[in-house]
Amino acid sequence: MSAARQPSPPSPVVTDGAPAKKPRTPRARKAAPPAPPAAVPAVTAVTANGVRPAPPLHADERARLLEGRHHDPHAVLGARVLRGGVALRALRPYATSVTVVAKGLRTELHDHGDGLFSGLLPLTEVPDYRLLVAYEDHETEVHDPYRFLPALGELDLHLIGEGRHEELWTALGAQPMEHQGVAGTRFTVWAPNAQGVRVTGDFSCWDPTAHPMRSLGSSGVWELFLPGIGEGALYKFDITRPDGSHTLRADPMARRTEVPPATASVVTSSTYAWQDAEWMADRGKRPPHQAPFSVYEVHLASWRPGLGYRELAEQLPAYVKELGFTHVELMPVAEHPFGGSWGYQVTGFYAPTSRMGSPDDFRFLVDSLHRAGIGVIVDWVPAHFPRDDWALAEFDGRPLYEHADPRRSAHPDWGTLEFDYGRTEVRNFLVANAVYWAQEFHVDGIRVDAVASMLYLDYSRNDGEWAPNEHGGRENWDAVRFLQEMNATVYRRCPGVVTIAEESTAWEGVTRPTDSGGLGFGLKWNMGWMHDTLRYAGKEPVHRKYHHHDMTFGMVYAYSENYVLPISHDEVVHGKGALVSKMPGDWWQQRAGHRAYLGFMWAHPGKQLLFMGQEFAQGAEWSEAHGPDWWLVDPAYSAAGDHRGVRELVADLNRVYLDTPSLWERDSVPDGFAWVEADAADDNVFAFLRYAADGSPLLAVSNFSPVVRQDYRLGVPDGPRAWREVLNTDDGRYGGSGVLHPRPLPALPEPSHGRAASLRLTLPPLATLWLRP
Repeated sequence: MSAARQPSPPSPVVTDGAPAKKPRTPRARKAAPPAPPAAVPAVTAVTANGVRPAPPLHADERARLLEGRHHDPHAVLGARVLRGGVALRALRPYATSVTVVAKGLRTELHDHGDGLFSGLLPLTEVPDYRLLVAYEDHETEVHDPYRFLPALGELDLHLIGEGRHEELWTALGAQPMEHQGVAGTRFTVWAPNAQGVRVTGDFSCWDPTAHPMRSLGSSGVWELFLPGIGEGALYKFDITRPDGSHTLRADPMARRTEVPPATASVVTSSTYAWQDAEWMADRGKRPPHQAPFSVYEVHLASWRPGLGYRELAEQLPAYVKELGFTHVELMPVAEHPFGGSWGYQVTGFYAPTSRMGSPDDFRFLVDSLHRAGIGVIVDWVPAHFPRDDWALAEFDGRPLYEHADPRRSAHPDWGTLEFDYGRTEVRNFLVANAVYWAQEFHVDGIRVDAVASMLYLDYSRNDGEWAPNEHGGRENWDAVRFLQEMNATVYRRCPGVVTIAEESTAWEGVTRPTDSGGLGFGLKWNMGWMHDTLRYAGKEPVHRKYHHHDMTFGMVYAYSENYVLPISHDEVVHGKGALVSKMPGDWWQQRAGHRAYLGFMWAHPGKQLLFMGQEFAQGAEWSEAHGPDWWLVDPAYSAAGDHRGVRELVADLNRVYLDTPSLWERDSVPDGFAWVEADAADDNVFAFLRYAADGSPLLAVSNFSPVVRQDYRLGVPDGPRAWREVLNTDDGRYGGSGVLHPRPLPALPEPSHGRAASLRLTLPPLATLWLRP
């Protein structure tokens, strides 16, 4: 037997949240007693003393292997037939001995130090063997990872090279699988600039030496199949940079992560059985711009602080259904290290945040919403990523996911890095990620954050801080092509899914199809409408006549895109005040203005989005630390007409909206809208008609002054004999003053506003009313 190895003390072990085991100091170990003669054929009944070591490694190759710089460890580790027998070499740091075990074979290998063991077995072919690895106080029998062929196919590598692997998550990352009849996990990572890559984790006490990966050629992909590793294992990649230094990185393709602030990736696979087949089959039957689309925006971690995905599934669907919203929009659920970023600085693009449970727990939440008849939209952040040195930034030692030019990689607003949209593999990473959320989690919509910052090279940059494109312009054509490819791919692969752009400029054709030169989104947030109308609503009524155009200007461009009208989280934080707090006047007037604004918004062309807490007129700004002020709607505190009244109004707005095709069926065509009164600036009054495809009308009237206007004449289409009030935000149930029209109003044969008939209305103060024939 060879002498016991006495290694030098190991370097510190990085634990990343997992308790590290202190490497044991090896000690001499007696050889295992030989097997009974009957069990060991004479040709292989040998011991370590009778087996020669395999040919020694060249010093340089040995150094590259031990230092993590070897591009093909399978060429020097494992077993192969040589002249004189089968050479077998194993790398097992901290082992006291390694013994080869096969049918009729039990042979201890020579110890060459530094965890290297070898032997030249007197065999003519490689047997089906295992390794019996002994440590100071235990031993374990394992398959040798270096006897396996690559577990990634040539087609996968070809598609990765072409940038067209639309299910990239099945090729890269950690995939539990059976390979060559053995269960384990295939680890793959794209790191084209690396000298070498090793996988490490809790299965190796976070020492990376034992598991170097092989390079799969020009693809830049590194691969290793580790038998016996499965669900729940923690791992990272130890990457040797071009300068020889090392960096320990989380897996960019990880589908599960540790709970922050821990940063390790987690091996995972899904066993979830979906129950939403009916929803999935029906969701694409009507295009979103021609369908009812009323969205409740939610920050999951703070909606009910402390709830996990499965607890949320018990409460959120019922609440949203009660309010009548058709969809929820979830602020980013992809993994992010800093909760204060609200999810907009993503490090794990393929992993739902582990703060609230597992990926299958998130699937359960989506499934529960679908079974309640509610669509699910997720915020998606392909515009930038944080600079954390364990994540994507200079992933393999050089700019990889980010652009190499600092003028195009450094995001000036958020201190983050922008993706290199012109790089094939990066574009593939993002396009496949959009497909991943739709395909793997059944989401119904993808709302793309900060599109404007992607489209313009000079976004938030001063002269001299940006470089023009090849034509001398400021457009980022790489980003344009990426967005077009993403949208086209999602719509082709995922029927019924809608993509939505948060785009704050006048870029032409955001919702135009890609084959017509557009970006290809289904819907676009109307940021201009939001800013204009909130500016008007924030003025004292006596001054509103000077800002009347803020409420009407949106109709000048209303049909240039398919719009969503967003009152989002961005409008109720950072000193902007909650929606109700933006309104002038005393508390009654503020709530009345809040209700009138929502009535105007729900009747206006475009889909609606309202952030949580605004449905019951929360007065305080939103805080991710404690979420909405739910106590405001507690009956013990809130009067029926106060905060609870506003919530009842929102439920009625959605109820009438859903039942009234004129409010959504022709949102995107001019024939669906007509002004009745757009110029009553002195009165602070707006009135317009909405039309369904069959011509059925709805009249919406808003009075943004605090006075009752008696006998107010408005023209209506000729034909209907009477009109009925179907909603009035001044209803006493909502906290209003109760100026209502309880009986149908006759359409008088008196021309007004260019129409043959008219109504005489009493307009309640700070209120919106809807009437139908």
